[in-house]
Amino acid sequence: MVKLYLWDSCPYCRKVSRAVKGLGLAEGVDYEKIEAGAGTPGRMTVQHLGGKAMVPFLVDGDLRMYESDDIISYLQSKVRNT
Repeated sequence: MVKLYLWDSCPYCRKVSRAVKGLGLAEGVDYEKIEAGAGTPGRMTVQHLGGKAMVPFLVDGDLRMYESDDIISYLQSKVRNT
């Protein structure tokens, strides 16, 4: 399952959240949303896995990805290919 590390106060995270809803993806079914605000365990995981404490952050198996536009493009292609 795709993991999305997001922080509600981040405009880029909100952009990803809107795209996820627009694609019809269901939380808990298609993806797991993980709170990654400053100082949270989610943010520490982002730093550990990706090397930067930056959100949004996507993990899908061995794939790790920053940048909202890249995440949205990846999710769009994943939906098209299912």
